[in-house]
Amino acid sequence: MQYELVTTFEKLDSVCNLAQQQKAVALDTEFVRTRTLSPHLGLIQLYDGHQLVLIDPLAIDDLSPFIALMENTRVVKVLHSCSEDLETFLTAFNTVPTPVFDSQFAASILGLGASLGYAKLVEVLCDVSLDKGESRTDWIARPLREAQLSYAANDVLYLLPCYEHLVEKINEAGKLEWVYQEIAQLADKKRSQMPEEFAYMQIKNNWRLSKEQLTVLQALAAWRLATARKKDMALNFVFKEIHLYEAARLMPSSKSGLSQLHGVNPQSIRRYGETIITLISEARDKYAATSESQRLPKVSRLIDVASYKQTLASLKAVSDKIANENNVSPEVIASKKQLNQVLKWYWFDNDETRVLGLKPDVLSGWRAPLFEPHLEKLLGNKPSL
Repeated sequence: MQYELVTTFEKLDSVCNLAQQQKAVALDTEFVRTRTLSPHLGLIQLYDGHQLVLIDPLAIDDLSPFIALMENTRVVKVLHSCSEDLETFLTAFNTVPTPVFDSQFAASILGLGASLGYAKLVEVLCDVSLDKGESRTDWIARPLREAQLSYAANDVLYLLPCYEHLVEKINEAGKLEWVYQEIAQLADKKRSQMPEEFAYMQIKNNWRLSKEQLTVLQALAAWRLATARKKDMALNFVFKEIHLYEAARLMPSSKSGLSQLHGVNPQSIRRYGETIITLISEARDKYAATSESQRLPKVSRLIDVASYKQTLASLKAVSDKIANENNVSPEVIASKKQLNQVLKWYWFDNDETRVLGLKPDVLSGWRAPLFEPHLEKLLGNKPSL
């Protein structure tokens, strides 16, 4: 089927009005995020069974017809492995498609494999081999080449036939709401913003630091995240994580001391050295002036909790039991990371899930009624948010 490139508001309005009349539309995005914190939208692909279109968001000032289609809850939006697409839509439009049927998650429920790629799904369900040669390309540069456009069109052309097969099987299994709720929950995560004062919680090896070093890391991580957001720079292009950690560990008092960090970029020292040294000094002063009871507590690790291994094993047994009862693979029900997430939420005063204003995955959406009775028996009453 031949695609059409949409570069005017009038054509976009016509395309979206027709798409609004369908039960489902396939969507995909192409974006660029090499040195930036957020993805930059380069192309939107849409196929509704009648129209195969490539929407150029750089050529159209008013994309409101597409936003209206995204937010029309009567039209199912079919995407594959939609995590980055949701983030791209949020960045570009401050909204996400709803409801979303993610063909990758649906395939995992049906036992076709965890994290199945789009090309493999199309091969399995449609017996078609796709060329993925243009997957790493500059989608912001114009004009886009014919090979790029054809590749992009194929990313949605076979998605609707896959959806029709998958949704029938998912309905037969009675798990359609699982798919919708999984992606609604994912959208909530994408909307959440890490408070800058808690950015230190995401730095690797933070548990090794003393309270004073951790106070320094808190200041440095908050500054790095604020700078990245303000300048739309990838975090490691502001200052690499390993160097941020080493600066907190060693607490140098001069730019020359900071430049001794192994592998640190001299340009980073020239640009941010004075700021970093000032932040270190201020954080150390803050620590010294704060009473012990009010100081930042050391980072806790699950592995240091005496009952961790036994409790995790019990949780895994619960998860496997739920999977068996629902005839799905254990990976669909909960990963080890998700089980660890709920343990941190129960056991620690501060954890990433709580500071983001979220609940653990196994206590959200479709998983909550499956897990809650077991967790109350195993872990007691739920802590407050």
